[in-house]
Amino acid sequence: MLSEERRREILELLRNEHRVLVRDLSKRFRTSLITIRKDLESLHNQGLLERTHGGALPIRTGVLEDQTLQEKARLHGPEKMRIAAAAVRMVRNGQVIILDSGTTTTAIARGCRQLRGLTVITNATNIAAELAGSNVEVILTGGSLRKNSFSLVGPLAEESLRKLNADLLFLAVDGFDVKYGLTTPNQLEARVNRAMSEAARRTIVVCDSSKFGRRSLSLIMPVAAVHETITDRGISKHDLAALRKAEVEVSLV
Repeated sequence: MLSEERRREILELLRNEHRVLVRDLSKRFRTSLITIRKDLESLHNQGLLERTHGGALPIRTGVLEDQTLQEKARLHGPEKMRIAAAAVRMVRNGQVIILDSGTTTTAIARGCRQLRGLTVITNATNIAAELAGSNVEVILTGGSLRKNSFSLVGPLAEESLRKLNADLLFLAVDGFDVKYGLTTPNQLEARVNRAMSEAARRTIVVCDSSKFGRRSLSLIMPVAAVHETITDRGISKHDLAALRKAEVEVSLV
């Protein structure tokens, strides 16, 4: 069994049993205690579980903190790059797309710089700066600046989005609970995200698998409002099945 396969099974066991022990995992996978400890340390460093003495526990599912963009950039980099690359392949010349604030959507913006006739609507000042001087036309919403995310929020941002139409919205989220919906720590950000979804013909969530099973303070929208999700192969079988049952298209990278 490959290490990635074993680690995905460990996460699935953790979801179902709510704790795992090194010695039990060693027997189950017929491998050494050292190998299992390395697996748990790797998953802990990715933010997918909490390492404890002799085993591991699920990540606490309390309300998520409002992390800065710099803090988010240090997490799950390879997964975010693959997700962004898959998103860029969906974009066509001449389209209008919306990008909300986030590290994954910033990576999408970088990948779109050479597309012709593309218009990007965004509330993220760093994304606007990223696209400055490129072939892309940028429409930046107005609003009040949030320091943590470099995003513009508030009535001005919401009103400008109500007057626009787009082909695709690429939405990054802090929490994705398949029963509850998409969440973010900031209420004003959630309102802007909803306005973005209403302005776009198709809403595509771009998030790494660590976001699943987590909730933050403010509900953006229910799962039924999502057309497609791009995530990595670390997503649990339970969450993947729930998304497909909800008729959400899923792309795994």
